Amino acid sequence: MAVPQAASRILIALVALVVALAAAGAARAGVPDPLHSPMWDMHAARLFANAPVVFDKAVRVDVPQIAENQHVFPVTVDARALGEVRRIVILADLNPIPVAVDFAPSGAAPWLSLRIKLDQRTPVRAAVLAADGKWHVSGVWVDAAGGGCSAPPVSRAKGDWAQHLGELRGAMYSSTAGPRLRFTVRHPMDTGLVENIPAYNIETIRVASGPRDLATIMVWGSVAEDPAFSLLLPAGTGAVTLRLRDSNGREFTGHVAGPQRP
Repeated sequence: MAVPQAASRILIALVALVVALAAAGAARAGVPDPLHSPMWDMHAARLFANAPVVFDKAVRVDVPQIAENQHVFPVTVDARALGEVRRIVILADLNPIPVAVDFAPSGAAPWLSLRIKLDQRTPVRAAVLAADGKWHVSGVWVDAAGGGCSAPPVSRAKGDWAQHLGELRGAMYSSTAGPRLRFTVRHPMDTGLVENIPAYNIETIRVASGPRDLATIMVWGSVAEDPAFSLLLPAGTGAVTLRLRDSNGREFTGHVAGPQRP
């Protein structure tokens, strides 16, 4: 019996995908995933293409072993031991939206703290593109209850999200590691996985001090509602400007004064 043309195209696409994933797995056969994640090869092929990948404990991923609240899960990544860093990608392998952020620390330190959602037990990882052109990857398994990405945000239930959308609050503190910037923005960060609520999230965050760009953060819907971020900035950094844009094209701007004593 002849295979319909549309079905034939789908079959060819599936075969091509399987071959691509097999090739990616073969390319990394000498460096097996220490977490044995069933999704690792697919994510690695999509995120890193043919770039070399090493699993490196120099990348610190600090998280609780158990998610007490799967809607607001704290993650801190410290890649300062690698020296110059171009990008830091934070992802949860088994989330329906695996990537949370893609952080480019153009002037900031390669250190980032934030809160994400977890939809089930999953590896939580940081993949760091260093100056050597390699992706340095580290992570841990985290136990979590289900539904972090598929439950409506609290602000939707309260019905007050529109009145506070885009409100920015922040402060900068002196620390031994340099000025530490912490800021939050009011936003529902809808994943699109809740019935009758379309995806709606912050997409980009830019941090600058005067004419100098310090960091760019690409953001996905798996970041927690009302996102909160902490960054380490260069010594001597004064006031900073935050510029955010969401998936509906709305733009939000905020200013944070120079360092205060903690």
